[in-house]
Amino acid sequence: MRVADSYVGHRDDPEIADRLEDGSLSVTVDDTERRRSRVRTTADDGTDLGIVVGRELRDGDVLDADGTPVVVSLAAIEALVVDFTGVEGSTATALAALELGHAAGNRHWNLAVEGERAYLPLSEKRERMEDEIHPHLPGGATVTTDDVSPALFDDDDSGGHGHAHGGSDHSHSHDGHSRTHDHASGHTHGVREIDPEGQP
Repeated sequence: MRVADSYVGHRDDPEIADRLEDGSLSVTVDDTERRRSRVRTTADDGTDLGIVVGRELRDGDVLDADGTPVVVSLAAIEALVVDFTGVEGSTATALAALELGHAAGNRHWNLAVEGERAYLPLSEKRERMEDEIHPHLPGGATVTTDDVSPALFDDDDSGGHGHAHGGSDHSHSHDGHSRTHDHASGHTHGVREIDPEGQP
């Protein structure tokens, strides 16, 4: 078994990218595994791999396993996507977003905001979560699901996302959008539009 026991850098760093051209291993970890200090897993090519780095793994991290670079990818998770694009009036959108953030915080759900969309990881049954957020959405808002990177919900001062985490009793946001996230699939499922009377 190979053991990746040190952090080298990120795959987008030019110097790291040059090293990857000479050969590397790739590994995909889920949201639970990436938070563990020790993980035994399998690289994408079937190589038995241990990861012992003592840090939370992020998408694109490059680790060293006895001189062989190991590139980390994060498995996508399913999330509710609330789209405010169709809501008329910036005030209505802002109030709805505030109410949604408050509701998510009260239920200890993670929440990430990008532009006119809010994302909530599906931590419970979809129907139950939709029923909880439904009263806080104005007419014109839609609710779908999509597969997103769990990194979307990370606190990252270098990124451009706003987050609200229910267990922290605070909220914060960052201006701009200097980083994007990749969707694991190019489609969404089950669009649910909310009408002005609040009926699905």
